Amino acid sequence: MRAAVCRRYGPPEALHVEEVDRPVPGKNDLLVRVHAGAVTSSDWIVRSGAAGNIKYQILARLALGVRGPRQPILGMILAGEVEAVGEGATRYKPRERVYAMTMLRFGAYGQYACVSETGLIAPMPSNLSFEAAATIPYGGLLAMHFLRKGSIEIRRRVLVYGASGAVGTSAVQLAKWFGAEVTGVCSGRNIELVRSLGADRVLDYTKEDVVSGREMYDLIFVAVGNRVSPPPRSAFLRIVAPGGAFVSVDLGTPNLRSDDLVLLTQLAESGRIRPILDRTYSLDEIAEAHRYVQQEHKRGNVVITVD
Repeated sequence: MRAAVCRRYGPPEALHVEEVDRPVPGKNDLLVRVHAGAVTSSDWIVRSGAAGNIKYQILARLALGVRGPRQPILGMILAGEVEAVGEGATRYKPRERVYAMTMLRFGAYGQYACVSETGLIAPMPSNLSFEAAATIPYGGLLAMHFLRKGSIEIRRRVLVYGASGAVGTSAVQLAKWFGAEVTGVCSGRNIELVRSLGADRVLDYTKEDVVSGREMYDLIFVAVGNRVSPPPRSAFLRIVAPGGAFVSVDLGTPNLRSDDLVLLTQLAESGRIRPILDRTYSLDEIAEAHRYVQQEHKRGNVVITVD
């Protein structure tokens, strides 16, 4: 099969499309024929070996491999069809359409990938193409985790900083679904996008002092990493209302749940959340896709077509 392979950490050019052996599903595994995958911020950070941050670099290389990834086929998000099932796998049948987040198992940049049927996998939304479906798991699962961590169920006024990225676009839509009044923060070119997602108010961080203290919020969710230099946590805490909460994608290890992926499927099928797709690349253009995502200016999600 064809796959984009990364054998040494480095720039986007470290990724090469090669012919490799097709993976064999183990016990309780599914072999998925991948039609589309997502290129996420996590992907380029892994590919680079967490370049630029010594602390993260040491931790990442201990977990993933010292000189290069132990699993050279990267990619954590896929949408495709079940090709075969391993011993003991009973929840899915061949030809069922699924999407999944493989976590540190990676493998989504290949024509076939193995996924545990007990992992972060669910039936794909029936109303979406493979490319559109691939935009849902990464931002949706992370946004759901952090919103729940901030007790979104009891919050009325919610601020989403970084509202136009993969996590932010999901967070705005999910916070509205939970019944919150949502203020999104993004650059000026993305204001209409964030407003179209249901945000009650949208602030341009290049023109407005978001943490001035004029407005208070019951929940503040920073949906971008510190690498893009959002205001410091102390500044956000000044505008958290009494009894409110502050959460950030850079604080804590996410506990992602397969039942949330099932919920995301239901919300997508009912139209309560919609996929936000910025650009689509072919597998052969994987280096260019990484280069674009690494610029940290994408709107929503970037997808690769694999098969």
